[in-house]
Amino acid sequence: MGHLRLGELPRTRRWQQVVGLIEGGAGTAQVANATISAAERGLKLASDDKGLVETIWLLTQLPLAARSDDYAGSLRAAGIDVRDAPTLMELVGAFADAVDRRLSKNGGRTDLGEMAEMSATETLTRVLGERTQSLFGTTAADVQRELRQLGTNRQFSVFARQFFARLTERYLDYFLSRAMTLHVGEDRRFATLAQQAGFSKALGRHCQEASKIVEDFSGGWFSKTNWEKKGISRKDASGFAHVAMKKLSDELKEGARPDGK
Repeated sequence: MGHLRLGELPRTRRWQQVVGLIEGGAGTAQVANATISAAERGLKLASDDKGLVETIWLLTQLPLAARSDDYAGSLRAAGIDVRDAPTLMELVGAFADAVDRRLSKNGGRTDLGEMAEMSATETLTRVLGERTQSLFGTTAADVQRELRQLGTNRQFSVFARQFFARLTERYLDYFLSRAMTLHVGEDRRFATLAQQAGFSKALGRHCQEASKIVEDFSGGWFSKTNWEKKGISRKDASGFAHVAMKKLSDELKEGARPDGK
């Protein structure tokens, strides 16, 4: 991954608590809660991560470009270098290239920024691919039509939720994967790789459920910001990232409370 790491959590007291929970057979929610607490400093700094901000900003530009009179030109103006009628895979590739170019001029990439970029391209590929039925058989017009739909309050909310669910799962796994591998085998927390996979799947569901908090406000933010400011800036995207990551962190902790309240 990137050169700027998120932190050496295994050396901290909080990380030792996470490891202890895994060793003791704690449930997914408890481990997720402890992991978020251990990684909380990184979450608080998320809005300052150039890769995350650039990724979120570019995601907001896609539906705006699709609704403009000059679709391809608007994409290129945002730094997404595409031909006049980009296919889905061309658009996704150009999106990733746009993030990379921006970061090469602004101090390089971080692990969080790389996770954000990967989560965004995965979300774009899945959401647009599913809506147009076929990953490789869609037309450029199909892609633009579906991107245009993402500009509605409801559809942007759903899209944002999918992105943040993937990002949060990657973020948790970044820290957990270093401890999980040490606890697979006979007489350990996970007797088999299948059990470990089951735990990871449950963790993904936990992230998906927590990301509902982002869905609840992101569509309104997108529409209101674009309407009032006649566009969405990187500064706006940074503010959105800060609020979204804080809400996710709080929601993950709340969902992991022993009393379930």
